[in-house]
Amino acid sequence: MEHAASSPALSVALALMAGMLAQVLARRLSIPGIVVLLASGVLLGPELLGLVQPASLGGALPMLVSFSVAVILFEGALSLDVRRLRKEGRVIRWLVTVGALVTALCGALAARGVMGWSWRNSLLFGTLVMVTGPTVITPLLRRIRVVRPVETVLEGEGIFVDAVGAITAVVALEVALRPPEEALTTFFQALALRWGVGLGVGSLAGWIIASGLKSERAIPEELRNVFSLAMVLGLGQVSGALAPESGVVAVIAAGLVVGNAGVPVRRELVTFKEQLTVMLVGMLFVLLAADVRLGEVTALGWRGLATVGLLMVVARPLAVWASTQGSKLSWRERGFIAWLGPRGIVAAAVASLFATRLESHGLEGGPALRALVFLVIAVTVVVQGLSGGWVAGLLGVRRSAPGGYVLLGANGLARLVARALKAADQNVTLVDTGAEACRRAQEEGFQVIFGDGLDERTLLRAQLEGRAGFVGLTVNEGVNLLFTNKVREHDRAALRLVAMHSGHTAIRKEHASTHNRILFGDERGLDLWASWSERGQVSLERWLLEAPQVDSSNPGESRALEETLLPVLLVRDGQVRLYDDTVRPMAGDRVDFALHAERADEARAWLTAHGWRPESTLAQTPPEEPPPGAWEKDILPASCGSSPSLS
Repeated sequence: MEHAASSPALSVALALMAGMLAQVLARRLSIPGIVVLLASGVLLGPELLGLVQPASLGGALPMLVSFSVAVILFEGALSLDVRRLRKEGRVIRWLVTVGALVTALCGALAARGVMGWSWRNSLLFGTLVMVTGPTVITPLLRRIRVVRPVETVLEGEGIFVDAVGAITAVVALEVALRPPEEALTTFFQALALRWGVGLGVGSLAGWIIASGLKSERAIPEELRNVFSLAMVLGLGQVSGALAPESGVVAVIAAGLVVGNAGVPVRRELVTFKEQLTVMLVGMLFVLLAADVRLGEVTALGWRGLATVGLLMVVARPLAVWASTQGSKLSWRERGFIAWLGPRGIVAAAVASLFATRLESHGLEGGPALRALVFLVIAVTVVVQGLSGGWVAGLLGVRRSAPGGYVLLGANGLARLVARALKAADQNVTLVDTGAEACRRAQEEGFQVIFGDGLDERTLLRAQLEGRAGFVGLTVNEGVNLLFTNKVREHDRAALRLVAMHSGHTAIRKEHASTHNRILFGDERGLDLWASWSERGQVSLERWLLEAPQVDSSNPGESRALEETLLPVLLVRDGQVRLYDDTVRPMAGDRVDFALHAERADEARAWLTAHGWRPESTLAQTPPEEPPPGAWEKDILPASCGSSPSLS
């Protein structure tokens, strides 16, 4: 067993397993994942269970760290939107330059004054703690959901300051190991070389990756994700070979280029990289935490905690204050940014490198430096991670959920459903590529997005987070299904409804309902109802179910009513929802029905015979002609009239 425990393969395998189990547990407990990861690493490490032995990896551990950090930073940069970054570009630039410098100086002074370390080790500590990092910030922001400017600033800072901090720290270590007379010149030359090489190699590699992914012929679809992964790993190492540690800049530059190059498979690529990142972050934190000795951390005593406290309540607020002067951020937004600055995987990885390098040169302080950095990571993640939601609520910087529904389609039937939702005080956004359909929807007072609902940029404009549901409501059921599948890629828990054609179609209802609900309760003649709605031949009426009949009171299951009425909206116990195939009518239910004018009497007779009683007529659907040209001038480009419609 002793031999098995010292196996490098077993250590990596157990770290992978423990990393994933820890993140699953953290998700269930709604706590920051890194809290559980650090605890798992310490528990499995040499001092307790002894199952994970980082020392058994030898020189392979830095290689694992290097590969993993490349994927993590590329994925983070891939998800950044340059247009959003430009809006807060000034604040981000100052945070990763002036703010990072302030943090490094404050960290060095704290280590010197409180810990009593030498100036060399104190400055090295300062450069290590200037980074925040996407591995911690991104999961916290997903959980807390703050306003966009704050989210953009924290995400951008987390990505870019990793590059600034990692390179500055490594260069500082090189300078610390050289004679004093060479220090200053060496520092600036090394910084310029690494940044120049990293930006050049990364931008070129990003262009190559984006060009390959854009071409339908160059790279087979099934190889695109692994192609990009191989390129990222390769470019990180090639750049690092040309200039040590420049790989972090290269992968970030490549991620920015690919993420904003209009790559058609961007969502699939992001999803693939996100899954890899989750796995690699878990493995790395377990391995690196296992490499830290508990005795080294406890030996820091109250001085270590005091140093961390100064970083949190003095250094971070001072850095944010200096970096946000003259910005448009409110004091509440600045306050939240000042509070949230947890450290992540790059700080941990570089700290381990420092400990090894200092020890190999016969210099003291390496283990204590690593231990203090891990104490900073643990305390900032636990305290700021657990309190972040409360602080965001206290400062009023939480982003309110848009709520309501997103409807793909602005045809007559979609607008009819939107009217029913609007009458029930539900927010509605309609998405369509048809100029005329969008024009009519806006004239009726709805929020309209002119664009392809299957395009990533359009989905981002629709603000998917916090919605009550998503509805594919074009007359093309294939497009409806593609839309809901696209939404599922973003949020697997989102409520998704599809409108399905009646009769023989290429898509079976059983297939469509696997991950979706069927709108109106069953397949319907979508093109007929859309046409009748456009011509004003449909009315909305609310009916109350008083006494359900034994045979069937569910209009969603009656095929005889297919061209007579549509159940659109259900109100039960004060809760509003669209009518779908999971609804089973109960006494006291109120349902908004769409009635075809030519067969309205037949529909009312059926409803009355099955225990329904009329309550009110909600709306008619007379066609209204908007003022010529008024709508295009306000929100549409001049060429929109020629765009094909999904409706």
